[in-house]
Amino acid sequence: MEPTSLRGISNKAAQYKTYRFRNLFGLLTVDFLLWCWRFVNKKASAGVDKVDAKMYEDNLIENIKNLVQQVKEKRYRAKLVLRKYIPKSGGKLRPLGIPAMADKLLQLAVAKILEAIYEQDFLDCSYGYRPNTCAHKAIKNLTERLYKGRFHYIVEADIKGFFNNIDHDLLLEMIEKRVDDKPFINLIRKWLKAGVLDKDIVISPTTGTPQGGIISPILANIYLHYVLDTWFYETVQADCQGNIYLCRYADDFVCAFEYEKDAQHFYKALKLRLNKFTLEVEEDKTNLMVFSQCHLKSNTSFNFLGFEFRWELSRRIKKRCRFPLLKRRTSSKKFHASIANFKKWLKEHCRLPKKILFPKLNRKLRGYYNYYGIRGNSKSLNTFTYLVENLLFKWLNRRSQRSSYNWIGFKQLKIHFGLAKPRICHAF
Repeated sequence: MEPTSLRGISNKAAQYKTYRFRNLFGLLTVDFLLWCWRFVNKKASAGVDKVDAKMYEDNLIENIKNLVQQVKEKRYRAKLVLRKYIPKSGGKLRPLGIPAMADKLLQLAVAKILEAIYEQDFLDCSYGYRPNTCAHKAIKNLTERLYKGRFHYIVEADIKGFFNNIDHDLLLEMIEKRVDDKPFINLIRKWLKAGVLDKDIVISPTTGTPQGGIISPILANIYLHYVLDTWFYETVQADCQGNIYLCRYADDFVCAFEYEKDAQHFYKALKLRLNKFTLEVEEDKTNLMVFSQCHLKSNTSFNFLGFEFRWELSRRIKKRCRFPLLKRRTSSKKFHASIANFKKWLKEHCRLPKKILFPKLNRKLRGYYNYYGIRGNSKSLNTFTYLVENLLFKWLNRRSQRSSYNWIGFKQLKIHFGLAKPRICHAF
């Protein structure tokens, strides 16, 4: 059950939009951190001190008491953030910061307090890293607004190296609009300035928040709330003649406009706005395009959250004509990246006993279907399943020098062990 202190903060933040909260530092008690512990990912990797969740939990009460005492006595020092790299599509690597377990717990506690305040301020256009929302809700809302609204132009945008370029001073100034508590602010500053251990080299960051830090998502949302969201609906909207709409998930966002003039004005102003806050757009992923059910011949599309959005005419005929439909399918980039990922996984795991291999493969397939299984995407799902089955057939036959299966035997094998079939999980 949520502590009454957080509910009180939420109510006050909702009632008084300019109120600056004090004595938030005093909420960081043993009881509060014990409540926060239940939300810590117990399977997460250990930080630089090599203490994982199980080791920390063995003496949990004492560890939390010591941590709270260090914080209250101003002796707390954030440990180095361990940097690891995870593969991205295109052979690139994404840096991931792993804080120490004690830092994770304290960051989570501060993030819960900030969330109680800012969930009352964040606009409905923001979907990333927030409670009770997800990428599918963003896709659903974007689909409904584009289908029902009078929008004819789209600006799709992405921010270049967003998490690495957040200005620390500007971010803290934004937080101080709602928080009047210097010790609390200093805790956040310590995490922003914490050194990063990258292959035995210590890096002292001057900008950005480490991806992987528990507090990074809420800080990123606060930054873009002031940089983009409020600016869009308070300043940009006042200068536009037609309807406008923003849908943002973290640093990936789409803006829709009724009139071309409004879209062009925003496209130019966006770069200046981001530059003011030490950010810049990713040129390859930022475009202004005609996107309207009235201009189907333009054949334009855009990608958002792994899906390609495109206007097409329906197959059904209504009142002697075909009507426009907003189609969504897996984006080509994400589709090929997923196939490459499954190919690599099958190559590494094909020699497992089949009673172990098939359940593991089914879990991966169900995860894929749970995300990409939206209405209208059946063709992409079926194609994906067909290619994965072909890869499975190929790598099973490489378990030995002689081929183990023909297609008839492979079909019987699928029936015996069961292979997850594509399904629509989201009918919006």
